Amino acid sequence: MSMELDVFVGNTTIMDMEVYQLWLDGLTVSDAVKVRMDEGALLECEANAEVLTSDTMDQFRTFQMCERLLHSPTKLGSQLLYQIPAQNQRILIERYYEFDSVFAREVLGKKLSKGTKKDLDDISCKTGITLKNCRRQFDNFKRVFKVVEELKGPLVENIQRHFLLSDTLARDYAAIVFFANSRFETGKRKLQYLSFQDFAFCAGQLISYWTIGAMDSMMEDMDVDLEKEFLHELKDLKVLVNDKDMMDQHKILVCAALRGKIKVYKLMEVNFKNLSRALINLASKLTHTKDVRDLFIDLVEKFIEPCRYDRWTVAEITLFLTHYTNAAHCLGTFRHQRIWDRYMGVIKSCILQMYHE
Repeated sequence: MSMELDVFVGNTTIMDMEVYQLWLDGLTVSDAVKVRMDEGALLECEANAEVLTSDTMDQFRTFQMCERLLHSPTKLGSQLLYQIPAQNQRILIERYYEFDSVFAREVLGKKLSKGTKKDLDDISCKTGITLKNCRRQFDNFKRVFKVVEELKGPLVENIQRHFLLSDTLARDYAAIVFFANSRFETGKRKLQYLSFQDFAFCAGQLISYWTIGAMDSMMEDMDVDLEKEFLHELKDLKVLVNDKDMMDQHKILVCAALRGKIKVYKLMEVNFKNLSRALINLASKLTHTKDVRDLFIDLVEKFIEPCRYDRWTVAEITLFLTHYTNAAHCLGTFRHQRIWDRYMGVIKSCILQMYHE
């Protein structure tokens, strides 16, 4: 059977973005051809399987040759070997660095080292993501981490400047870098219900309010390390539970504000001191590296689980934390309002993100 083909010559590199996605997903050429056939590519192009296979191989070869440039996205626009329109360059870069949330959840908080890379076989089986795709995503995490971990300036902006990613994707990578640096515990059984996006939101809060850069935009490693002076000052909040008169007054103010507004009022009144101690004790322990790493498991065990057991709603927790924070400003002898607001603002946001009814 004879076939006529139209042939043209040009210097613009032709890339099929649907085939690019199949390559990113880690499919073999034969598997990619099968997917394209199932999606009707033969009818669309009026071609046979041999032509489709040849086209797929050619596309995969092009992507493999471009991959080294994608490792340093800023070089893609300045190189002359491949004539790729600017819009396609942006798509190539963004898609190359996109990742699966379920994969990110598995490696979140772990050291981005060879040891973790050895676990990718198990992660691939667990998530259903091809091993090749897992390796690409892990290598991207490691590459971004190495480039930005020692840079001065805002973490998200550094990622965008060096990897040309969208704001949303850069913020997700900032969360991965932040967790890899601080090594927060995320793997405990009680934390398994939390998604990557839950942790990414919390990372954004910590970066914005608890890092060195939250107070001084010109400090080194500003968005990667928590501010040690701030963590040390959190010990001053112990007065809210160590001073009996202050604790009683705090309780009176919160109860007065919530009476008749929440269904769990009686339970809140009975458990107020336990809930307050949980929040304050957590703050006072954050000078120790291990306690910083256990921040999320402590929030779940000491505050979220007791509230969930008593069937608090998100709305009720929101009201409680709001009035609990504000009432401290009415305590005449309490002198640590600035530290208090900086601490409770993040804690409240994280609890509300992590509390699933």
